[in-house]
Amino acid sequence: MLYYSKGSRDENFSADDLQTGLREALDKIGQRQKVLAIPPDITRFYSRAGELTKMAWEYYKDTMTDILPALGTHFPMTQEEITRMFGDIPVSLFRKHNWRDDLVTLGQVPAEFIRQVSEGKVDYNWPAQVDKLLVEDFDLILSIGQVVPHEVVGMANYNKNIFVGTGGAEGINKSHFLGAAFGMEKIMGRADTPVRKVLNYASENFAKNLPVVYIHTVVEAVDGKQITRGLFIGDDIECFNMAAELSLKVNFTMLDNPLDKVVVYLDPAEYKSTWLGNKSIYRTRMAMADDGELIVLAPGLAEFGEDSEIDRLIRKYGYIGTERVLELVKTNDDLKANLSAAAHLIHGSSEDRFKITYCPGKLTKEEIESVNFEYADLTEVVKIYNPDKLTDGFNTVDGEEIFFISNPGMGLWAFKDRFKKN
Repeated sequence: MLYYSKGSRDENFSADDLQTGLREALDKIGQRQKVLAIPPDITRFYSRAGELTKMAWEYYKDTMTDILPALGTHFPMTQEEITRMFGDIPVSLFRKHNWRDDLVTLGQVPAEFIRQVSEGKVDYNWPAQVDKLLVEDFDLILSIGQVVPHEVVGMANYNKNIFVGTGGAEGINKSHFLGAAFGMEKIMGRADTPVRKVLNYASENFAKNLPVVYIHTVVEAVDGKQITRGLFIGDDIECFNMAAELSLKVNFTMLDNPLDKVVVYLDPAEYKSTWLGNKSIYRTRMAMADDGELIVLAPGLAEFGEDSEIDRLIRKYGYIGTERVLELVKTNDDLKANLSAAAHLIHGSSEDRFKITYCPGKLTKEEIESVNFEYADLTEVVKIYNPDKLTDGFNTVDGEEIFFISNPGMGLWAFKDRFKKN
């Protein structure tokens, strides 16, 4: 059922507009006795999910007893991050998702189905895992987040927030690897993908008893600012499809020609690892020219993985391309046991098609080069490409044309011929 839907390329939701739309939907849903909210973590700060969670908490008051950020494999939020994103909601309401433990398996998507949707690329069953908190006696679960192009599932959110955001190691690993093995460039920006089909199978067959209502925003980055273009609230796939359709219009930039040089800025408050920072690669790879250069300004970069084991694996193997990673998975037990890390190594490679130059704030030259990236000194590069003086899109710097992106997590960029080919 669709409880609220409003959005277009020209909308600009204020906080009051969001609150009006959310209240209209919650009034239709009616009062509940025990409510769980599942927003994203600080890495999706600009989704406006923090504001919406606070509005929902103010609406339900004491009946919202738990808030479980959908961490996936990310670090738990600090108290400072919680306050920054969610305001004055009591920190005591927040729970930490442990993606390696504290799980419930609702069912298994059969290998035959996954083999079919992956066109034979992978052959394993998939556990529909969620945090055990979800199966407690809640009569409403609010899944809150932004729909935007995504490298694993095609378009972020909907049931991904449940099965990946609150999922377990095996489910996260296998879903990430499914997307990577099928081909990221055949997935990004599409609502109907092999990974989404698997998540939908799980929703339809194993999770109908969960009282989930989805609250989706669509947010566009314009000249370094975030403008909310849509709000869609419902308890089934309809609200997701509507949000995805709008997201393609406002978050997807189709280019007439490939880009020779792209400069991406990573906000240090949001991007502290290449696990997240490689969105600069994921979201631009279909726009990059052969032999072009991607320069990543990463003042907050301090590590590779958000998880110590994933960090170790990235350091051990590096970003070395699809074919090499697929071979390593067959012969190395540590990668075989952590398929999300293997998928990430695929995602973070240019496949030797273009150069990736990282300019980190905290990692060393030796560390950057050890994982197969080029290194450049952040201070020196910022003297040339100052993010405070660049605007999103094409810029001319000392007679050179570059393309600047202030927040890669807010969109997808592609050269039209390459996108059609995939």
